[in-house]
Amino acid sequence: MPLNFVRYKHSRFSARFPDSFRYSRSHYWMAQVEGEPDLWRVGFTKFATRMLGELVDCDWKPTEGGAVAPGEIVGWVEGFKAASDVYCVMDGTFAGGNPYLKEDACIVRSDPYEQGWLYAVRGQPEDDSMDVQGYIEYLDGTIRRMAETTHADDTSPAEEP
Repeated sequence: MPLNFVRYKHSRFSARFPDSFRYSRSHYWMAQVEGEPDLWRVGFTKFATRMLGELVDCDWKPTEGGAVAPGEIVGWVEGFKAASDVYCVMDGTFAGGNPYLKEDACIVRSDPYEQGWLYAVRGQPEDDSMDVQGYIEYLDGTIRRMAETTHADDTSPAEEP
């Protein structure tokens, strides 16, 4: 089934977000795999990929079938800009990492919502996951706070010698 997107623009950041996905406050998306109602794929939102930059490597901690819960570290990603732990946003059992990422981890940034998923879980999204409109409202607040922090840093008085 083709994805339908909601367009988003705030300041210099613009993106499209699939309207049928769930989203986390930690900038992951969760999407049910068609034909398998308890299997979900998880990936980084476009906002998260912009913060991380191009990815070059990743690895997963849980073994397939191992229990996972929201907030647990399930792996790591390494990019040109930063390295980061990957957190679980699902409650269930780990169903594996995306094998394609070992060949081309950059797909996470170039195709974040289809081929660039990170890992899969059999279970349910975390309790405070949001629909696309909730995520967009949350993202607006996040970007606004980032801009205020940047502006405050730009206008702070110069240090005296």
